[in-house]
Amino acid sequence: MAVKLRLRRMGAKKRPFYRIVAADSRAPRDGKFIEEVGYYNPIETPAVVKIDEEKALSWLNKGAIPTDTVRDLLSREGLMKKFHESKMTKKDNK
Repeated sequence: MAVKLRLRRMGAKKRPFYRIVAADSRAPRDGKFIEEVGYYNPIETPAVVKIDEEKALSWLNKGAIPTDTVRDLLSREGLMKKFHESKMTKKDNK
């Protein structure tokens, strides 16, 4: 089962609100998901992004693949840098 970190659209018409979830890549966008990792609200100024760092890094270490948009959000929060640094330290210890 390929797991992806992706956005799940919530909110009303013309007022989008997104949850960042870990989901099977075969599931529909707003369908079944495994775990909620955070949320993203593009309507507020500035846009609000709240990500549970521990959950996100856990899923990335398990092999979950973030979509392009989620990758950008994780990068802005500094999580992709932490993920790559943790991978490099694991390689150096071997």
